[in-house]
Amino acid sequence: MGHTATPQNASGGLTATEHRLANGLRVVLSEDHLTPVAAVCLWYDVGSRHEVPGRTGLAHLFEHLMFQGSAQVHGNGHFELVQAAGGSLNGTTSFERTNYFETMPAHELELSLWLEADRMGTLLAALDEESMENQRDVVKNERRQRYDNVPYGTAFEKLTAMVYPEGHPYHHTPIGSMADLDAASLEDAREFFRTYYAPGNAVLSVVGDIDPEQTLAWIEKYFGSIPSHSGKQPPRDGTLPANIGEELREVVKEDVPARALTVAYRLPTDGTREADAADLALTALGGGESSRLYNRLVRRDGSAVTAGFGLLRLAGAPSLGWLDVKSSGGAEVAGIEEAVDEELARFAAEGPSPEEMERAQAQLEREWLDRLATVGGRADELCRYAVLFGDPQLALTAVRRVLDITPEEVRAVAAAHLHPQNRAVLVYEPTGPADETSADEEDAEGAAK
Repeated sequence: MGHTATPQNASGGLTATEHRLANGLRVVLSEDHLTPVAAVCLWYDVGSRHEVPGRTGLAHLFEHLMFQGSAQVHGNGHFELVQAAGGSLNGTTSFERTNYFETMPAHELELSLWLEADRMGTLLAALDEESMENQRDVVKNERRQRYDNVPYGTAFEKLTAMVYPEGHPYHHTPIGSMADLDAASLEDAREFFRTYYAPGNAVLSVVGDIDPEQTLAWIEKYFGSIPSHSGKQPPRDGTLPANIGEELREVVKEDVPARALTVAYRLPTDGTREADAADLALTALGGGESSRLYNRLVRRDGSAVTAGFGLLRLAGAPSLGWLDVKSSGGAEVAGIEEAVDEELARFAAEGPSPEEMERAQAQLEREWLDRLATVGGRADELCRYAVLFGDPQLALTAVRRVLDITPEEVRAVAAAHLHPQNRAVLVYEPTGPADETSADEEDAEGAAK
């Protein structure tokens, strides 16, 4: 096993060392004896972008199947063992990866490593029609609860499909479609697991109150014998023009509590200076109650109850800038949109004020340092930079990169991307009796424009 120590004092004295097992598993360790806990994080380089049309939702279905038991851990045993040991755990799926994580009392670290290795190595021994059916129903129910049956629940799905055109690997969201979930066979699932849940397609990070030598010995013991597998194809190309080139718009009439404006912009790919500049621009414009759009729409105009602007960083396609405004007291969306455009145009022309720049950088710096200060947050970021950018050390220098961006770079990225020719717009109109007249009036206004 290779052992390359990289003691970079990159962020508040935090360091990480990197190792690789013979079967291809990459390992990142970060020692921190502040509290007697250890975080284990495993990123598999598979997300919804690796799926093909007709078979969407498999990556997310697998996140659930991984908690259904393996050769030596039956049924719900993974949850039960971790929680009985005083730990917490979960898994999540995104466009670009699936991750699994536990935070344990430090003396229970070995249990966590054994559990992760057992399911990486032996999940197929326990995967049968019954567990597949069971988790298929769980995922379909999750889709109903989080997307289909909640106000504004399908906004993300609709906007994603507009910003990333048909046939693009990011056109569909990780939740997948009901039809595709029904169509997935047990053999589809087995093939997916063999291809993507191989050691060479994963990064394991362990952060916290650990003895690195002992930890590596356990990792070698439990993961080292899992055979490698190299059948994975690279994800489909997610390259797109920097801007959409037109405004895409849809009016959604649903039983929602208030009118809403949700807008998505194409923004620079993660891992670039431009993405950091975009993050600062969106933070200044809509990151909290001191932001420009909140001050204009909520405080000054009183036309909105919330106004937020955030960045979904993506490494394999343009990132997504996400604006979400909920109207106040029946305010018309057209007026809100006009105010938004005014503020974005002013920002693109003048850039952030010195105070806005300082506040945005301080906000992002605090968010980053808070994340790296927890063992779970740091474990996750080390995995993220290893999987998506090939270098976990970049997690420890991320703060420095944000603080290095100039106001002119922030202005330039806003001017280049935050304009009407680069956005998908959803206007939500409530279908309740009280709102029918004003909704119809607004439709007529829109048609006349």
